[in-house]
Amino acid sequence: MAKAEKAAAIAELKNDFESSNGAVLTEYRGLTVAQLKELRTNLGETAKFAVVKNTLTRRAANEAGVDEQFRELLEGPSAIAFVQGDVVEAAKGLRDFAKANPLLVIKGGFIDGKSMDASEITRLADLESREVLLAKLAGAMKGSMANAAALFNALPTQAAQLAEALRAKREAAGESAEAPADAPAAEAADEAPAE
Repeated sequence: MAKAEKAAAIAELKNDFESSNGAVLTEYRGLTVAQLKELRTNLGETAKFAVVKNTLTRRAANEAGVDEQFRELLEGPSAIAFVQGDVVEAAKGLRDFAKANPLLVIKGGFIDGKSMDASEITRLADLESREVLLAKLAGAMKGSMANAAALFNALPTQAAQLAEALRAKREAAGESAEAPADAPAAEAADEAPAE
């Protein structure tokens, strides 16, 4: 490969690293061209899957400031899925393809600048998609707001019920207080000498 071609390849890889939400490094030894094409189709808009040269990728990753742990994984035949969309969907696509085609081995990667090993990427694939998580969050927030509205509506009602209970208690206490006060006055009137 000529020096100009290497420089262009490094620049393209550096751009891919910098413009992606993340990158997942895989080993593809033994996969056919048709299987790689199927993988690219399955990933669709979510990720760009590219077979890379390790030495050029190390240089591009270094220039892009990618974590050292990721660069250490660049051994053997390597391919990288540069994630441009939902990282969970890309991880699911790679995991599912690897289950059906065991020759694809997920080595690790990085998401939003954080290095991840293969098991972390698999756990990431177990998450629900961004849209589903956002929908659940919105539902939880709506439920919380409904509970808050019910609580705020209940406060005036409870305050009115409490005021009514206190009024009734005072009336009952007032009636019982009036009866004993009247009784001694009546007794005193009975006992008073008549003139």
